[in-house]
Amino acid sequence: MGRKVTLASCALSQWALDFQGNTERVLTSIEAAKAKGARYRLGSELEICGYGCADHFLEGDTLLHSWEALGQLLVAPATSDIICDVGMPVMHKNVRYNCRVIFLNRRILLIRPKMVLCNHGNYRELRWFTPWAREREVEDHYLPRIIQEITEQVTVPLGDAVLATLDTCIGSESCEELWAPHSPHVAMGLDGVEIFTNGSGSHHELRKAHVRVDLVRSATTKSGGVYVFSNQKGCDGDRLYYDGCAMIAVNGRLLAQGSQFSLDDTEVITAIVDLEDVRSYRGERSSRNLAAARSGRYPRVRVPFALSSHDDLTVTPSPYLEWCYHSAEEEISLGPACWLWDYLRRSNQGGFFLPLSGGIDSAATACIVYSMCRLVCRAALQGNTQVMGDARRLLGDADYAAWEPERLCGLLFTTCYMGSENSSGDTKRRASQLAAQIGSHHLGVCIDAAVQAVVSVLRVATGLTPRFLAHGGSARENLALQNVQARVRMVLSYLFAQLGLWARGRPGGLLVLGSANVDESLRGYLTKYDCSSADINPIGGISKSDLRSFVRYCEREFGITALTSILEAPPTAELEPLADGHTTQTDEEDMGMSYAELSVFGRLRKIDKCGPYSMFCKLLTAWSQRCSPAQVAERVKHFFRSYALNRHKMTTLTPAYHAESYGPDDNRFDLRPFLYNVAWPWQFNRIHREVKKLEAEQNKTEP
Repeated sequence: MGRKVTLASCALSQWALDFQGNTERVLTSIEAAKAKGARYRLGSELEICGYGCADHFLEGDTLLHSWEALGQLLVAPATSDIICDVGMPVMHKNVRYNCRVIFLNRRILLIRPKMVLCNHGNYRELRWFTPWAREREVEDHYLPRIIQEITEQVTVPLGDAVLATLDTCIGSESCEELWAPHSPHVAMGLDGVEIFTNGSGSHHELRKAHVRVDLVRSATTKSGGVYVFSNQKGCDGDRLYYDGCAMIAVNGRLLAQGSQFSLDDTEVITAIVDLEDVRSYRGERSSRNLAAARSGRYPRVRVPFALSSHDDLTVTPSPYLEWCYHSAEEEISLGPACWLWDYLRRSNQGGFFLPLSGGIDSAATACIVYSMCRLVCRAALQGNTQVMGDARRLLGDADYAAWEPERLCGLLFTTCYMGSENSSGDTKRRASQLAAQIGSHHLGVCIDAAVQAVVSVLRVATGLTPRFLAHGGSARENLALQNVQARVRMVLSYLFAQLGLWARGRPGGLLVLGSANVDESLRGYLTKYDCSSADINPIGGISKSDLRSFVRYCEREFGITALTSILEAPPTAELEPLADGHTTQTDEEDMGMSYAELSVFGRLRKIDKCGPYSMFCKLLTAWSQRCSPAQVAERVKHFFRSYALNRHKMTTLTPAYHAESYGPDDNRFDLRPFLYNVAWPWQFNRIHREVKKLEAEQNKTEP
């Protein structure tokens, strides 16, 4: 009697609407799964069309092309004698569902629609799909004629059912259903389902990996079973990076772990599981068995196919393993780097351009690009032909073979120090040293002439010459002169990005990188349409504190000694006149708050959903040892005034890698208005009353 089964979980770098490429990657993964002996292959959520199609899901073309791609999979020789589980949208009775389509030997076994949709944070699934609401019910789904001709089936079962093979029972979940309070695998397990599968579309976020691992392990800890988790990987065409982490677990213990960050388009992991381990694990748990005896029944689709073989006595099950987690610093060095590579190779540009200021933010951005070059070179040296082909295509050199990170960085990455009369020699030196150590093609230009030309237009038109505050001007003049410098840098960035490779005798253009961190964006501490306005921003979802830790990591792990002085220097915009050759302007003084405080404000605002009064109440106790109630109130009010005043800037924020759950990304992740009453009269008055009450009580207790 066979009892040992080989299961495969796949992580594919799918791309929204890339039906040709997506289908090829699915086929490649099926071939790899079969080569490893698997009889069941699981893919990621909506892998045929790509998860990030967004409003393209509402188009009939997306449905049509998904069926056409499925048709190619059905007739492919690679899909014979292996149960294939793929994700795609399906319209049933004029309702769109996010579905798993499970097939074997040119016949569709089951279409299982998602029952719990994700509709928070980055996800809007209810905008495009409807959840299947009828538990443990199935209907006949009439197949398109192009599929009927292949499968010789007119209808197939669609709904909440499970597969009964000759040797086990398999139940399917999709992404959010694992996170739901009452996950389907609970009831499935009580009805005898032994193998749970989950095709997911879960994005990377710093420190998130343990959440997935804990959920998968706990799914089978209580009542036993096998859990096969698949996830998309790569940039699907938007701000999110899907980080793989495919895994297979049994009875709460892990058997297989996929990579979290990789440049491989296709990754397949397998595990050999002894089904008797599930049965013995469940058999001794009377509480589980009592619940199972009372459980309802799932419709079963009978499949005349076995996952195991009769002669598996000599087959050794996969050993248990401990999950290897990345530190947050490692995640920053890998996730945004992989995202940048996907964006670069899919946009067919010639590289990146970055205004390098000599500060932490632009240095961190440069280090991420350098990390990308390290990953590309490592993959090439390991024989990854796809990565080598992409790099050679981008470089316009079919024979390129110099796989040293610094050499590649010099070809793909241009940095530029855009100094002015307000820039110090220290920042110029730091930028040059960093560029030299990572190998970027570095430029140094002075923007004073361009700034003066812009200001002269105002002088001619009005007869007035604005002055800095340090030179006797007003606050309005001071701010305007700072903004001119910042915006000139944006204009020059795009000029160099478009013509930089032309000047070097190479084809193509460069993508401009932004370097505003999540905290500065949240506070609005940036000039609208300055050099924070770019094509993409790899650090736009990362906090200042995490960026500092990442830069220290690069200093240590990459040996970039130029970062030492960058870490020691106080963050500054260098937009105001120098004093004795040194800057007197610092970011934290300009903002009126520290970066550490700003991160706290951001998390309370977004994650804890705090308004001004709620934030005041929470910080009153959290900061009781360092601030009086009046000081807490003033800090909270200052944050909300600044936030309201600058919220409009978020409408034009550069698309950024999503890495923090308190990101300010307008209209995609943070759905708040951008026109506020900056005085917050009702909210602030409520805080004032509370402060007066607390001060009165304190005065009573003082001797």
